[in-house]
Amino acid sequence: MLKERIKLMTDTCSDIPKSLADELGIRMLCFPVMVDGESYREVQDFTKEEFYEKIASAKEYPTTAQLTPFEIREAFEALYQEGYTDVIYVTIGSGGSATHGNAIVAREQFYQEAMQQDRPMRIHLVDGRNYTATYGYAVVEAGKMLRRGASVQEMLDYLEDWTASASVYFVPLTLKYAKRSGRISATAAFAGELLGLRPVCEITDCKNTILYKVRGEQHIIPKLVEIARERMIPHTPYLVLAGKDNTLAKELAAVLTKQLGYPPAIEWKIGATVTCNAGPEVVGLVIRQMRRGTMPE
Repeated sequence: MLKERIKLMTDTCSDIPKSLADELGIRMLCFPVMVDGESYREVQDFTKEEFYEKIASAKEYPTTAQLTPFEIREAFEALYQEGYTDVIYVTIGSGGSATHGNAIVAREQFYQEAMQQDRPMRIHLVDGRNYTATYGYAVVEAGKMLRRGASVQEMLDYLEDWTASASVYFVPLTLKYAKRSGRISATAAFAGELLGLRPVCEITDCKNTILYKVRGEQHIIPKLVEIARERMIPHTPYLVLAGKDNTLAKELAAVLTKQLGYPPAIEWKIGATVTCNAGPEVVGLVIRQMRRGTMPE
């Protein structure tokens, strides 16, 4: 019987810092990003900071694409050749990308065409259910569990529990990128900029909802703190997100630490995939709240 070898895999929309992914041995598939007719791969071809500069100077608004069944299957086959017996692949939420569905197709193709029956490799697909650190943090924690000797089932149980209860709240500090990406109409963006309004957005299960509109940056942090106090499961980890400028994120982390009695588990910057939709100037918060039920694989 082959000795169990487990590999964690995710994609770059998770926004896991490359250095941390490397340290924990997490394989990351890089999303394609198109900037002014040139095709790049997130993380592989530029850092987060370099992409903030690219998006600022781009003539056309950058776009992203899904990961294809072909490239996902290639990743499975590479891990198979490396001798892994189990792969846990946590994807970007199925509600926001076809990547999870493509992973299901790739797994079936791998099982039928590439895997030898006398040397199986089990592929466990987990729907991340959302974007950025809402699932990226869980992958990192699973990586730490794996290093401590956790079983496949223990990690899958943890990943399901976290992703079924994590939501992200964020505020774009300027509306010009949301307007360019089509997330906010040009008219609404113009009115918002004129009045100094900023939308406080919730993304749960990849569904974006504008919860509030606050006037002026001075009201952003109090509103995010209010959301954390009202909606977060008490004493659970929370995460602070930033874009190009992390000044407000640092302030948010300090206020939440004082209000809740403990600091954020992480403070991460968003990457290219998320930046293409939210813009590079944001402050955000990831919290755990009521579970929303399981998602089919």
